[in-house]
Amino acid sequence: MQELDTLARWIREAQHMAVLTGAGMSTESGVPDFRSSKGLWTKFDPFVVSHVDTLEQNYEAFQEFYAFRIRELAKVEPNAGHRVLARWQQDGLLQFLATQNVENLQQRAGSPEVTHLHGNLLKIHCHMCGLPATREDFLELAPCRDCSGVLRPDITLFGEMLPEAAWSRAFQEISRSDLLLVIGTSLQVSPVNQLPQAAGGRVAILNLDETPFDRQFDLILRGKAGEVLQQVEERLRAQA
Repeated sequence: MQELDTLARWIREAQHMAVLTGAGMSTESGVPDFRSSKGLWTKFDPFVVSHVDTLEQNYEAFQEFYAFRIRELAKVEPNAGHRVLARWQQDGLLQFLATQNVENLQQRAGSPEVTHLHGNLLKIHCHMCGLPATREDFLELAPCRDCSGVLRPDITLFGEMLPEAAWSRAFQEISRSDLLLVIGTSLQVSPVNQLPQAAGGRVAILNLDETPFDRQFDLILRGKAGEVLQQVEERLRAQA
């Protein structure tokens, strides 16, 4: 497949490679995505359960949904794609990795550093005072130990702004990249879908389906993230 050879060559040539991952990066681990025909949003209305208004006005529904997601994450493991990216970081091929995903599978695969654009589902804090709390407290519906406020995951909900530090870092690193690889995202969520336009060099996308921005990419690869990344890694070894 010519596209695989091309991407492998670009990775070898890159001095500052960046990767942006979305939900499609983790579907091979058994984590459901959001917008596909079997995604989470076919079962739950995101503008209800994942909105800050629900957290503040219907905490029971909010907590039930996110407790379900946290318990489901305990059943899954990093997939081959996560491990490939972790190896590329460890080997110095990949200089910056950002994700829209809120699980920690990439870190568990061995990535030394991951910028979470939408937060981390497995970290908990009080919505009122910001004090850190435990996952167990959240799962058991316990209140904040300091102010008795409600607990929540450290994620960005609809109606909230992205973490400023993470967004700024991603924009800076992608702007100076000479290769950006976008993996497993439909690019339908703003403002993250603006990041590929900020790339300083070549931009490639690996996604199972078409996106509204495909015409803006220099290289398009179709397929499952883990399978394709393994094939690219094989070509990198052959080129070494």
